[in-house]
Order: sequence, then C-alpha cells, then structure tokens
Amino acid sequence: MAYTEHDVVKPDKIAATAAVALEESLVVPAVFQREGIDQFKGAKDDAINVKVEGVLPYRTYGWRNDRSTEIQFDTYAERTVQVNFGGDVYSGVQLTDEQNEMDLQGWAKLMAKQTEAVGKGLEYQAVDYLLNAPYEVTLGGAVSGRSLRKTLIRAREVMNKLRVPKEGRTLLIGSGWENELLSDADLNLAVNVGEAEAVSALREATLGRRYGFNIVTSDELPADFAVAMVSSAFIFATGAPSVPQSVPFGASASYNGVALRWIRDYDSTRLMDRSIVNTYKGFRTVSDFLIGRDNANPSQGFVSEHEHFVRAIKLDLDATADVLPDPDGPDAKQKELFEITGIGGTADGASA
Repeated sequence: MAYTEHDVVKPDKIAATAAVALEESLVVPAVFQREGIDQFKGAKDDAINVKVEGVLPYRTYGWRNDRSTEIQFDTYAERTVQVNFGGDVYSGVQLTDEQNEMDLQGWAKLMAKQTEAVGKGLEYQAVDYLLNAPYEVTLGGAVSGRSLRKTLIRAREVMNKLRVPKEGRTLLIGSGWENELLSDADLNLAVNVGEAEAVSALREATLGRRYGFNIVTSDELPADFAVAMVSSAFIFATGAPSVPQSVPFGASASYNGVALRWIRDYDSTRLMDRSIVNTYKGFRTVSDFLIGRDNANPSQGFVSEHEHFVRAIKLDLDATADVLPDPDGPDAKQKELFEITGIGGTADGASA
C-alpha cells in the first residue's frame, strides 16, 4: 500500500518565508548598513563594536634633500563604534479553534499580517533615528535663486567635499520632496515611475537615479525632510531570539541581514492558539576622523582632532538658507570641518 505523506505545517519554512517578507517590506532600514545578532551574544551591556576603517595623513619628503632629517612614521588605527540592542519589536495574536477552522484556515495569512506589523515597527523606529541624527550640514530646498535640481547638485558637491564615497549614495525623501521632484521638468523623474516590476518595498519606492543618488521615497518621513547618505552612515542591527526549548512549535530565520522568530503554542484552558513574531533591533550613526591639509605646511597632511558625522547630510524642503559649519565661530569642531573641507557659512568675525 502506497504511503502518502501528511501535509504538515513546518515552522522553519513559514519563518523563512516571513523573514523574506519582512526584509522586502522595509524602506528606511533597507538603506542602512546591516549587522546580525551573533556578535551580541555574550557581549557586555548587550552591545557590539562595529569596526570602522582608520585614516592616515599624507607626508612628503624633499626631493634631493641632504637626508639630515628622518621621514615621519604614522600609526594606523581602526576604530570601533558601539551598537546597542534597544528593544524587542513584536506582534502577538491569539486564535480560537473556531477562527482557525472556519475563518483563516491556517497560519499563512495571519503570519503575513504579523510580519507586516513588525516591519512597520522597525520602519518607524528607523525614521525616528534618522530624524534625530547629528547632521553637520543642512541644505535648504527654498533658497532664493536655486532650483531643486541645483539643490541636488549642491548636495553632490557637499558630499564630494566631505569625502563621502560616491558608490551607493541614496537620497531618501519625504512625500513633499517627492511631489516637487516629480513635478520638476528638469529632473524628468516622472517617466521612471512604474517602469520596473517591483520586487520589494525599497525598489517600489525608488524614483530613479540623478546626480549620483538613488532617489527613494518614504511615506513615514516628514514631507519636507530628506537626507543624502551612504548606507554606512547608519547601522541597523537585527536579530532573532532563540526558540525556547519549552515551546513545541517555533523557528528563527533571517534573510539579507534581517531576522525574526516565530513561536506558537496552545492555551488549553481557553482553547486558543497563541502566535508571536518578534525581532531584536538596534541603530547607530557612524562618525569619522578626516584627513586635512596643513595650511602652514601644505606638503603635510593631518588627521582631525574631532570625529565628524559626514556620511549623511540633511535637506529641508522649506528652509530658505543652508545651515553650514561656522568658519570663525566658537565651536572648534565646526571650524575644523570648514578648514578641512571648505564647507562653511559666511565668516562674520564672531570667533570667541
């Protein structure tokens, strides 16, 4: 007699499918650099250190000099930035026997909704982190005599001067920016909308590429907010907790750096199934030491005294003026950034 295998719901398969769905539902966290949970396990204060490459100044040695002085040696040191897990994003539901049998007929639909809820939680928290980042440059979108196209070109110029890598630059925008950019005939972005078949929320949100930026819309951002960035400006850490041994039905899964856990058990006192989908998360900005040129001795370079958050700059659609480092004010950090990059406001003699 032939044996027919039972059609069994496998938690690892459902969790894996949910992990893919979660990753593909993200927009703002999707443009952040991603880190996993394994590095956090056993770490003090629920934190890991993410390595950031070091920098070295350049030196020159006189041509045909008398060799009376030695060359100068520098020490290369990589830095670490600490990322802490800051919460547990979850969705928990209860399902009665009647609902399971008569209404939903399985867990696939409910899992999709729970995954959607967790994704929305990650999205909102990533947006909050983005809005509160310590931007050192803000460009106005309503500066007199400067079109939006020229504002994007200015953003490119600023990022070039800040030594931000040209690869992988993103312009993440709110709905107000989207409306203005799509309406700008000079940018000709409207023709890109709907051309490509969307395979993820990030791809669906991408308007096109202009001036070295992938332009991505997020409906969760304030309408007048935008940020020009590279992914390494922000770290997004996520991890799936382990499945407890006491839980008979559960699995953890990850996809493209985004992880979740699904656990399910039965409350026999109320004849209800319980389903929980959750993930750990953490966010962090990345600052850098910069290489400058010594004005007193142009043949030599130097490493900045301060760390600067330059991998991302802010754009404000309604602002009528740029907010740039003060070249002669009391803030030594702003003065240093101006001296190294040339990005700064108008000197007004207000140095303390």
